[in-house]
Amino acid sequence: QVQLVESGGGSVQAGDSLRLSCVASGHTFSTYPMGWFRQAPGKEREFVTGISWSGGNTGYADSVKGRFTISRDNAKNTVWLQMNSLKPEDSAVYYCAAKRYGSTWYRTYKEYDFWGQGTQVTVSS
Repeated sequence: QVQLVESGGGSVQAGDSLRLSCVASGHTFSTYPMGWFRQAPGKEREFVTGISWSGGNTGYADSVKGRFTISRDNAKNTVWLQMNSLKPEDSAVYYCAAKRYGSTWYRTYKEYDFWGQGTQVTVSS
């Protein structure tokens, strides 16, 4: 089992930046592809970004491409989501997710095996 704990959410103004962190328990973090998803009220959970176990491959939703950056440090069991130029439509609960196996990054939430509890991001105009 892997436990994921997100932090770093908050309330900001449009154009501001936030950095979310996700710390994983367990010694197998370095083998897990990781992802960030978000869910706004009344909407389905949507893919934001994913990263391969090595960090060498990343993918982004079109809506965040060029503004958000995912990274990881396997020695620290941590994955980050750097969010720049935030927009009100980025407001949501952001979830960190881990997938047991895989050689690349993954965009479908059903592919992930472990989830954090989420952290709220609110962007006001």
